Amino acid sequence: MNQSQIHVAAAALNQTALDIEGNVSRIKAAIRMATDRDCKLLCLPELCVTGYGCEDVFLSPGFREDTLNVVAELSEDVRDLVVSVGFPLEFDGQIYNVCALLANQEILGIVPKQNLARDGLHYEPRWFRAWQPGRVETFPFLDRVVPIGDLVFEIGGCRIGFEICEDAWVQDRPVHRLAQRNVNLILNPSASHFAFSKNEIRKQLIRDAIEAYDIGYVYANLLGNEAGRAIYEGDTYIASSGRFLEIGRRFSYSDIEITDGTIDLPTVSSGEIKGNQSNDGVIECDFNWGIKSKSRSNDTIPSQPNVITTSSTSSELDWEDSDHLKEEEFTRAISLGLFDYVRKSRSRGVVISLSGGADSAAVTCLSRFMLQLSIDDIGIENVQSRLSYLRGIETANSLESLASELICTAYQSTQNSSDVTRNAALEVSEGNFTQHYELDVDALVEGYKTIVSNAIGRDLSWATDDIALQNIQARTRSPSIWMFANIRNALLLSTSNRSEAAVGYATMDGDTSGGLAPIAGIDKAFLRHWLIWLEKNGPDGVGAFPFLKSVNEQQPTAELRPQASKQTDEDDLMPYSVLDFIERAAIRDKLMPREIVDLMCHEFTFANRDQNIQWVKTFFQLWCRNQWKRERYAPSFHLDDESLDPKTWFRFPILSGGYAKELADLE
Repeated sequence: MNQSQIHVAAAALNQTALDIEGNVSRIKAAIRMATDRDCKLLCLPELCVTGYGCEDVFLSPGFREDTLNVVAELSEDVRDLVVSVGFPLEFDGQIYNVCALLANQEILGIVPKQNLARDGLHYEPRWFRAWQPGRVETFPFLDRVVPIGDLVFEIGGCRIGFEICEDAWVQDRPVHRLAQRNVNLILNPSASHFAFSKNEIRKQLIRDAIEAYDIGYVYANLLGNEAGRAIYEGDTYIASSGRFLEIGRRFSYSDIEITDGTIDLPTVSSGEIKGNQSNDGVIECDFNWGIKSKSRSNDTIPSQPNVITTSSTSSELDWEDSDHLKEEEFTRAISLGLFDYVRKSRSRGVVISLSGGADSAAVTCLSRFMLQLSIDDIGIENVQSRLSYLRGIETANSLESLASELICTAYQSTQNSSDVTRNAALEVSEGNFTQHYELDVDALVEGYKTIVSNAIGRDLSWATDDIALQNIQARTRSPSIWMFANIRNALLLSTSNRSEAAVGYATMDGDTSGGLAPIAGIDKAFLRHWLIWLEKNGPDGVGAFPFLKSVNEQQPTAELRPQASKQTDEDDLMPYSVLDFIERAAIRDKLMPREIVDLMCHEFTFANRDQNIQWVKTFFQLWCRNQWKRERYAPSFHLDDESLDPKTWFRFPILSGGYAKELADLE
């Protein structure tokens, strides 16, 4: 075999579900960038034409027909370059998640995904069918006939095969069979959502392939908040000769994050087939990997003036090597998710009910980060361009002025509020440059109490109406904070976290009010830890937020009972470390109450067995009776395998027996 050098590129794209026109503009911009760099091959993410999160619209025949026309048009833009594009395709009465390989203004062939993601966030079998390994057919693609199936592309002596996202995550992955067909370059177009440290698993999957076989590997992931819940970090990898050659940076605010590099590959000819393999399913194409692009005119590859692009490698980013990687990832993932959610929903910023406690402080800081990190990444002018639908945004030419324009906070006091939380809220507001208001809603609370007392013929008291008197305060704050959001045409962010969702320790239509719940996917214990880290260290390149000291010194409290009661969350529930341990064991690990008690007796030795049993009983009783609340939470971001989101991760009946026998038998 001869050696061949091939200049390849992987592009992470910030696409939007159902935005075919915008998605194609970014695809064309990526093609132009790769061509301008004299790249000869470009790998784009999975389902990049339509977006990955189109849900049941994938079942629309008209939508799929429009997609076919777009792919045919795209192929005409591809000259002196090999490009993979992903889209949904109906074949023989079934819908498939496919990638087409384009070159020489032609669609060389179509490769369907062989393994469908079906757990957690993923629901691919609802829309798609898995393609059978070894099956090869032909497809009448508009005015032409195109091969479809388990294809190998022999292009200029290089044999190219596909692993499409989930294909690489199964034990019997396609690379094993492709290697037997003399494939020496694998393309992996992916839509692999963010979870803490998940990129290390992706790198290991690539490492396993390149170490087992003498092949090159090009991986391209989606970038940003594409459809609402999932965040994609946009990682890209180029690997060959048993090592990574290029690793793209994550959490970019660009529309396109392109990584390119030159790989050395052994070239093959059609006669060099291993074992008993034949040439079935091998698509041959003449192509010279060494010839520079002959045509780069705007007529061939139209420029995309509204597309923001960058290129760099993760080696430039110190935070990737941080001892606080989870804190860094949390900051950057949520901030990017928020930024995209705001601009793609065309919201005029965000509104937050700022209580002075940990949760609302965290949401406010994350809202500031969505602006600060975007400015640091792509510059204030490009941030203004992204938000150009906002009139007058061009005058907000600094972080301070942008935050004041786009982040609105309000502290809403009752007679049970304290100066501690009021001052903490003010410090958080000033530290994050928000437009801040203070409202006294106590008269409204008293008005509701009077109306109801008159109706039922008795006074309400803490002795008999504790929950009602607490909840009316939280609910009274909802109309005014919604009013701020409506006046500003902004996105109301709810401030409830995952630990509260687990046990229903949140007031429906109170602190759960909002269109997006950015921290509902993370536990309280980590949030408190993150805020302390933020106070003392902070993200790389940003630094510490010392103004959080007044928040971190407090014990978490709803501050809904009279101050003399000295109410705290942990007195109402249990220590958050215990709550999170039980939640993780029950929801993530699927353990029964009796199994969790045994674990706790080893984990929490400061408590006796009776106390551990009581905590487990409290958790499961509250968990079971509050599923209806979790069903009504605003959409949240997915962060790990402990999500409680009933629509995308952990399903649980609204009505159930509530583990009654299991809890009664605990001793």
